Amino acid sequence: MSRAAGGLAWAAGLGFGPLGVYGTIHLAKHGEVWQFMGLPTYGDGPFERIGIPTSVPLCTGFVAVCAAEFMVGSMLWASKPGARRLSVGLLPLELAYWVGFALPGGLVLGVLRTAAVVASVRGRSEP
Repeated sequence: MSRAAGGLAWAAGLGFGPLGVYGTIHLAKHGEVWQFMGLPTYGDGPFERIGIPTSVPLCTGFVAVCAAEFMVGSMLWASKPGARRLSVGLLPLELAYWVGFALPGGLVLGVLRTAAVVASVRGRSEP
């Protein structure tokens, strides 16, 4: 189950991270949120509705969280000590970005990853 959790973390990190890099660069160069198939990628979500405008620092933070998620995925895959704790600890940051940018796919991957992490605890304990 730890490998399944790692794979799900990789899917989210790689699924959102490179697009986040492109979106951040686009925002920095053009001063507007990148549109994909006519939809704003990192704008018009709950962040903006509560007064947090999409900005280069906000998008850069999201990319950093995606990179951390990829690293946690590698740790989970290799069953490294502390990987499960880091996975759960990273979840609130991921959740804030997924909800704030209205990225429901991230939420699905996060729930599945967390379920896999919890299931992996059953057979053994982590130091």
